[in-house]
Amino acid sequence: MTEEERRQLNTFEAHARHFLYLYDRLKQKNEELNRELRQKNEEIKALETRCQQAEADYANLKAARIISINDDESRDTKQRLARLVREIDKCIALLNG
Repeated sequence: MTEEERRQLNTFEAHARHFLYLYDRLKQKNEELNRELRQKNEEIKALETRCQQAEADYANLKAARIISINDDESRDTKQRLARLVREIDKCIALLNG
C-alpha cells in the first residue's frame, strides 16, 4: 500500500468515525425529543381532564344556582362559579401555552 493510499484510508476512517459520532449525537437528541414529546402529551391529557372536570363542575354549580333560593346561597354560588371560571381560564391558558 502506497503512502497516498494510507493517507486516503486514514482520511476515510476519520470521516467514518466522525459520521458515526454525529449519528450517535442525533440519535440521542431524537430520543430526548421523543421523551419530551411524550411528557408534553401527558401534560396535555392531564390539562384536558382538568378542564373537562372544571366544565362539569361549572354545569353542576350552574344548576345548583338555579335551584338555590336563598340570597346567601346565591352569593356563595356566584363566588364558587367565579372561582370555577378562573380555573377554566387557567386551563385554557395552559392548553394554549
